[in-house]
Amino acid sequence: MVIMLIYVDDLLLTGNDAVMIDELKHILNSDFKIKYLRELDCFLRFEILRSNERIFLSQRNYALELIKDIGLGGAKPIITPMVQNMKLTTLEYDTELQQYDNDEVLTEEKGIFQKLIGGLIYLTHTRPDTTYALHHLSQFMQQPKRSHLEAALRVVRYIKKDPRQGILLAASSSYQLNAYCESDWPSYPMTRRSITGFCNKLGNSLISQRSKKQNTIARSPAEVEYKSMAITVAKLFG
Repeated sequence: MVIMLIYVDDLLLTGNDAVMIDELKHILNSDFKIKYLRELDCFLRFEILRSNERIFLSQRNYALELIKDIGLGGAKPIITPMVQNMKLTTLEYDTELQQYDNDEVLTEEKGIFQKLIGGLIYLTHTRPDTTYALHHLSQFMQQPKRSHLEAALRVVRYIKKDPRQGILLAASSSYQLNAYCESDWPSYPMTRRSITGFCNKLGNSLISQRSKKQNTIARSPAEVEYKSMAITVAKLFG
């Protein structure tokens, strides 16, 4: 079996049949001029370290560039991506509650916030520990506040604690599926909807993870937990 991944003009070939891979490279080279870079070590800003026992995926250089671009190279790292029990709200919600603060409105920094969130979301491929915080912050892309920007900068400082972190895929993992889920009730004061977070593993290797807002309003923490388990199982076997 051979798998080919294509992104614009970058191609990745992998599989367990070396002869078939060579044949495919010959076919591609006959129609297009290609450059073969041998063993994979970097692809779309992902860094790959391989051995017979494991594959390690990280985005270390990408994370360091992001930290430098945002101007936090000299900032002090922190140990959590988000303040516990923080409830962020929209400007519209603040206005309805007559809590509007003009100093909270972002003007020139709005583009900085949007660009930063976009860059951090790409980093969640190898840093699932930031998924919940970024899912929360991405709800405010249209009208971000200063508190939203400060929360996003906190995520950057958290990543700065150890930019080398990534995902380890073990070659000796069993073929047993393991699923884990958690919920936050209720996460959004504006809608009262809760969040489900889950990760699925094949043996000890992470194969999928997500932070998702639930579609309906739950009336109790128990209901939220049951919905989280249902979403996780549906993702696992759906």
